[in-house]
Amino acid sequence: MSAPQAAQPARLDARAVIFDFDYTLADSSEGVIDCANFALGRLGLPAAPDDAIRRTIGMSLTRTYAELAGGAQPDRADDFMRLFIGRADAVMHDATRLYDFTPRLFAALRGHGVPIGIVSSKYRRRIDAVLRRDGLGGYAAVIVGGEDVQTLKPDPTGLLRAVAALGCAPAQCLYVGDTAVDAETARRAEIPFAAALSGVTPRAAFAEYALALCLDSAAQLPDALGIR
Repeated sequence: MSAPQAAQPARLDARAVIFDFDYTLADSSEGVIDCANFALGRLGLPAAPDDAIRRTIGMSLTRTYAELAGGAQPDRADDFMRLFIGRADAVMHDATRLYDFTPRLFAALRGHGVPIGIVSSKYRRRIDAVLRRDGLGGYAAVIVGGEDVQTLKPDPTGLLRAVAALGCAPAQCLYVGDTAVDAETARRAEIPFAAALSGVTPRAAFAEYALALCLDSAAQLPDALGIR
């Protein structure tokens, strides 16, 4: 892997770190593909290619449906959402795998007194269950999920709620995510952003954003912050 690249030379004063979840700390693509094609099938629509579904991870389910249905049955977005969520209740927990580096990353940050938050469109209860399953319950001081806000990312409400819960000023936090939606959320919240290229979003997609860091994955974050 290449070394972390700081897109801006300014000093990064990250007193708290907030993470996106999917493709930043974990891979739930197997479950998302299952749920999306289950819902499409129940609506009588053809299955979507795996790669097309992967590109929707992090989007709202309404937008996911629009992307995958290709304009068919536009009035069935609520039905797609209901079917997707119902299927996710059955399969998503077992189909979500934390990245191997996530436990070490959390331990390094907590060991240096850096509070951790998570802000994601995924339901908070799903994130919390996965963390507890893998022995990381309690590491995140705050988790803001899709059920906690009325408007999902890139609306900054959830991210700002996490910042307030961590007791830091926005400029003293760092938001780490893998999509341009995450970058736009950070920009609207006026919070420094670190792009993690561990998902399906290429480096070029972040060209319009002033990145604090660009990392191959969040595994490189401790070194980038000078945490040993």
